Amino acid sequence: MGLFTSTPLPEPVGDSAPPVDEHPSRIATVLSHLRRSADTRITHPRRFRRQQLKALEKMLEEHLEDFVQALAEDLGKSATEAKFSEIDVVRAEIDFAQRHLVEWMDSTSVKVPLALQPAMAKVEPRPLGVMLIIGAWNYPVQLVLAPLVAAIAAGNAAVIKPSELAPATSGALAKFLPVYLDERVYAVVEGGVDTSTELLAARWDHIFYTGGERVAKIVAAAAAKHLTPTTLELGGKSPAVVENDSLASAKRLAYAKFMNAGQTCVAPDYVLSVGDSSELIRRLGQAITSFYGKEPLTHPDFGRIVSRKHFERLLSMFEQGEVVFGGEYDEDTLRIAPSIMRNVDLEGSLMTEEIFGPILPVIEVETFEEALEFIARRPSPLAAYLMSESPRLQSIFSDRVRAGSIVHNAPLAQMIVPTLPFGGVGPSGMGAYHGKHGFDRLSQMRSELNKTTVVDTLSAIYPPYSWAKRKIIDRLL
Repeated sequence: MGLFTSTPLPEPVGDSAPPVDEHPSRIATVLSHLRRSADTRITHPRRFRRQQLKALEKMLEEHLEDFVQALAEDLGKSATEAKFSEIDVVRAEIDFAQRHLVEWMDSTSVKVPLALQPAMAKVEPRPLGVMLIIGAWNYPVQLVLAPLVAAIAAGNAAVIKPSELAPATSGALAKFLPVYLDERVYAVVEGGVDTSTELLAARWDHIFYTGGERVAKIVAAAAAKHLTPTTLELGGKSPAVVENDSLASAKRLAYAKFMNAGQTCVAPDYVLSVGDSSELIRRLGQAITSFYGKEPLTHPDFGRIVSRKHFERLLSMFEQGEVVFGGEYDEDTLRIAPSIMRNVDLEGSLMTEEIFGPILPVIEVETFEEALEFIARRPSPLAAYLMSESPRLQSIFSDRVRAGSIVHNAPLAQMIVPTLPFGGVGPSGMGAYHGKHGFDRLSQMRSELNKTTVVDTLSAIYPPYSWAKRKIIDRLL
């Protein structure tokens, strides 16, 4: 379908009519087109939603190699990592939505107070309208398409803005999505800061942003001008408290930290080692070597830093403590080896900003209680991890730590559980998605009440209020 083939709707009239723009921008034109199409409710039927989800799945299947190549160009991701951490995650979301869409869309009957009987009441999920999805560069396929799955399942139209820092992936999305999805209600807009600024100036029914806290404040401020609801998926410094320093724990921590060269929003950002950390550091180094060999800078399964700006930012962090493993880097390929640091400056950027790279600070604390206090003094993270087999410590950790998610012994594993909500709390974000949580987040839970007029049972509460009526009202309410 062409971009402008939908039947035009009547122009708004009266006070609701917008001012005429004789030279609308491309973004304004696209948004106007999508809103007119969405107003016809073509996205509402279950059949349409299923068709679009299947089309999205077909795109990922038929152009798998194109997306794998794009991810390699943007982030140096291996084909295997690109497939399971990006494509397969989205396909799992699509499959889960397809299997549960009928039950998600069903209305839920609720009880009606005795005073209103006879009557029926229900809660029904309804599409919000037209939403804006702004993706992030670290997982440039997953973090655009997983929210889009939720948007499609919930019956919304959407404009997708991929990250300009992943240009090859952005180009692939712009090339293939319009071929498979209905262009009347879905569009891709590429561009940098100016494009994002213009997009945020428009009125949306929901804005879904994935990225950092600084830009999230800009998004929230822009949304507030139109009272637009937002979902903000941010990050923060996710801690890992280690009470069990076994090799299995070290391998799971190293895997979660150094996948995608550490550029993962829920990667362990620092480790709090309860007691001496020497054995943990040794085993972390052993795990890293088993994953990426003795020369990780040239290993095909280890990626690169997204840009020179981020590369130089990360190199400056090496000056804020003692590098006890790794520390090598290649300026030409923008690769930094998986590195472990200790005796770090707690006031430097290494420990006050999200690292978002392959550097793991290890901090010794004397007791488990000290670790909890350390976390509590800092902003609430997107995730918090505990490596311990003790049910007592797990219970205390879950009770005391405020984070978007709590995970015991399996960092990052929460990301592939479709029944778990994914989202932050406080500075690490607001709102959650994945599975039904995404469907609910991008739907209006509309209330509906139906009461017959055949028998007017409300006459007892109409004025004037006699003594008898007041007694009846007191008993009913």
